[in-house]
Amino acid sequence: MRRALLCAAAALAAACASTPAPPPPAPPPPIVTSAVVTPEAPPSAKPPAKLDAIPRLEWNRLAAELDLPLFWIADSNGNGALDVDELAVLWGIGGRSAAWTEGGAFTPAFYQAYASMIATRAEAAEKRRLTAVRAELAQGMPSLVRSDFRTASAEDRALVDHIVAAASIIERLYARQRGTAGLAAEIPEGDSASRMLFYRNQGPFCAAPATENDPDCNALARHPAHLVGLYPASLQKDPKFCEALDKRPDQKALLTPFNVVVEQNGDLAPVPYTVAYKDDMEAVSRELAAAAAAIVSPGEAALKAYLQADAKAFLDNAWDPADEAWAKMGVNNSRWYVRVAPDETYADPCSRKAGFQVSFARINQASIAWQEKLGPHKAEMEAALAKLAGAPYQARSVTFHLPDFIDVVLNAGDARSPLGATVGESLPNWGPVANEGRGRTVAMTNFYTDPDSRAAGAAKAASVLCKSSLDPAGLDPALVTMGTVFHEASHNLGPAAEYKVKGKTGSEIFGGPLAAMFEELKAQTSSLYFADWLAEKGLLEKKTAALGHLSDIVWAFGHISEGMYDGAGTAKPYSHLAAIQIGWFVEAGAIAYHPDETAANGRDKGCLEIRAAKLPAAITSLEKTVLGVMGRGDKAAAVKLKEKLVDDAGDKSGEWKRLRGIITERWRRLPRASFVYSIER
Repeated sequence: MRRALLCAAAALAAACASTPAPPPPAPPPPIVTSAVVTPEAPPSAKPPAKLDAIPRLEWNRLAAELDLPLFWIADSNGNGALDVDELAVLWGIGGRSAAWTEGGAFTPAFYQAYASMIATRAEAAEKRRLTAVRAELAQGMPSLVRSDFRTASAEDRALVDHIVAAASIIERLYARQRGTAGLAAEIPEGDSASRMLFYRNQGPFCAAPATENDPDCNALARHPAHLVGLYPASLQKDPKFCEALDKRPDQKALLTPFNVVVEQNGDLAPVPYTVAYKDDMEAVSRELAAAAAAIVSPGEAALKAYLQADAKAFLDNAWDPADEAWAKMGVNNSRWYVRVAPDETYADPCSRKAGFQVSFARINQASIAWQEKLGPHKAEMEAALAKLAGAPYQARSVTFHLPDFIDVVLNAGDARSPLGATVGESLPNWGPVANEGRGRTVAMTNFYTDPDSRAAGAAKAASVLCKSSLDPAGLDPALVTMGTVFHEASHNLGPAAEYKVKGKTGSEIFGGPLAAMFEELKAQTSSLYFADWLAEKGLLEKKTAALGHLSDIVWAFGHISEGMYDGAGTAKPYSHLAAIQIGWFVEAGAIAYHPDETAANGRDKGCLEIRAAKLPAAITSLEKTVLGVMGRGDKAAAVKLKEKLVDDAGDKSGEWKRLRGIITERWRRLPRASFVYSIER
């Protein structure tokens, strides 16, 4: 308690006084717990110049809590601070007015009492913070991803060693992008919960649905502002700074994926990653070069070539050659999946800057069956989406890779999520490889397969769905993988990221966040659409397609439960697309709520029925709408759809918002998987 008093008083003086900080004070007296304070008591720190650290109503509450005969009457001059003529000394509680003021000024005894109020306030705030931190952690269930290389070859162990070393540097690089680098040093010894939160969330900010908007939830007691390291802090004071950047004539130069925006000569300027992060970029390059040098097996020549090209990209910021080498890898010429690069933009509030990630995995040969099934039909799949999109979009010649299945060894940087995990990814997002459909797609097959994750998923689904709609077979992880195959393949089909309308890309037309969300909405709706499309062609059993729909709808429930915006007010693209999909199906009558029917778990009253007969038509109508919006570059229609089903514009009855609340409350009863990695070697 004594230490808290000292820290609180010192912080108060530093924050409020314009004079230089005083020399360290003598050990302060005990905290005041009653009104019996003598006028001669020395202050615990240099008196602050302005008593504005505590709002008036809270000030009076704290004074009562500490049994002080003091009352802040009113902020008469509106300066937000307590002044001498605004203080009343109370009868019957103790003390004489001379003990607190003298000659029109506050006495040392008053300042000591004030410091006690600051300390008490800080102690209460710290208790609330730690409670919130523990609540944040409790929303995650540690789920182990374990890899054992103890009997692997020397070459494989060397590769693992260097990729793991690169991953540690990438974590630091990503922290610099997020603006959280170095902040963990502020966590005091013994505060293990805050330290774990900081590691899990890659920063001090809370990310779990129930606490991400809690102002008390933070790994640091000072609650720093949520500012990323990709743009000047001064720029980020404006909540609409991304929109302002989009309107600048030099927005293309500023908002390219592989640079940082800085203030320079009174204006904004782009600085390449290799300049802004020179030391860490060079360190990653050395590890990648060493990993390449360790590979001597002819069968891993493609991996060796990628690592060499990638090492160079970390020195010159030219990622196309590395992407070309990476795209030549696959299930037939390497046992490994390695991606070390700046890729996704989700951590950027403007959805433009690529975040550094490591995805390291072993290839799972089971993907070959899906590749053989879908490979001959790529052109037909593209033609089907082009027909739904309508003019001006026209079918393209597509040559993309169908997903490889991978068993993840380690995710780091932007690939390591606080809760849950990416189960599929199509990369790269820019450049010739992406534009020409030559990227790689993967499905992560070893996530959510452990017994704990499966049991939690089944319990959540049973709390929302009616018994008639919940077939346990629809919760098989193999269906998640199937949906991921369709989702990731669809990123390469239809009006994709680099598609242009009148010379402008989706990001330029819609703005980064809306464009990113619509691209994911297209891919996930296409996942549902292609299940039926393949069933009609006899390439997939109709029962399997129906179970796939159940799996994808359950997936959407999970994302709805996470909320639509994070603690910084940034849109969550998967939550948005999930709300649009399920809201659309409810409006179409393909999903219906029965308030008087008991859910499949036999306990919750009220449940959702999936009307299988109506679902395919609802899926097709949504697919046509989404593809048409993207194909035409119709921002007004995109905004209208998002506002209607995400932000509840025009929902006078509030029914869809109420259903989202039911899904959210039931889903959040059980924690989400928080993946942790063990690499034995």
